[in-house]
Amino acid sequence: MERFRDFTGLAAAYMRENVDTDQIIPKQFLTSVKKTGYGLFLFNDERWLEPAQDADTPRAKLRPNPAFELNAERYAGAEVLLAGANFGCGSSREHAVWALTDYGFKTIIAPGFADIFSSNASKNGLLLVELEAAEVLALARQCEAEPGFKIEVALAAERPYVAAKGRRLHFSIDAGTRERLLEGLDDIAATERLADQIKEYEQKRAELEPWLEIGK
Repeated sequence: MERFRDFTGLAAAYMRENVDTDQIIPKQFLTSVKKTGYGLFLFNDERWLEPAQDADTPRAKLRPNPAFELNAERYAGAEVLLAGANFGCGSSREHAVWALTDYGFKTIIAPGFADIFSSNASKNGLLLVELEAAEVLALARQCEAEPGFKIEVALAAERPYVAAKGRRLHFSIDAGTRERLLEGLDDIAATERLADQIKEYEQKRAELEPWLEIGK
């Protein structure tokens, strides 16, 4: 997992509430454990006039739905997604996070996120920023009114914040999650950091409970 770097990026507004993981990436695309290749099918059912039926659907056959917000040319290359409350609800699937990151999003700002989605995001380098609903709405209105609207994301700051037009909005984040993102630690990397402690524990356990070592 790559380290999260502070950045200033183009924002896109998608202010739907209760967007579930099946809307983010429908079930027919969950056929691989690779973390790439899902961006094309992000929001598949809304994004295309004739949605893709499976992961083998070529891009040339997909016609953008002009009514779908993120298809607007002004949002091309967006790295920050402004979203509604309870984003990522529904069934657990890491593919939802993979689709968002493969599309190009590095940060999602919303009034709240589903718990399991939040856990999956932290394990895959996607920063979730929770702000008051009024603050998110104000950013979304600016985003919709001003083409090229950008948001600064400063996770490494002593007090993490997002900022736009000179106004900073501080946000809270669990210390462990923040460290994971800044250090680029997935579950395996986080466990490897504890290799010495794990080895020490195993040695002590073998001394205290030698019968557990029989047959090894």
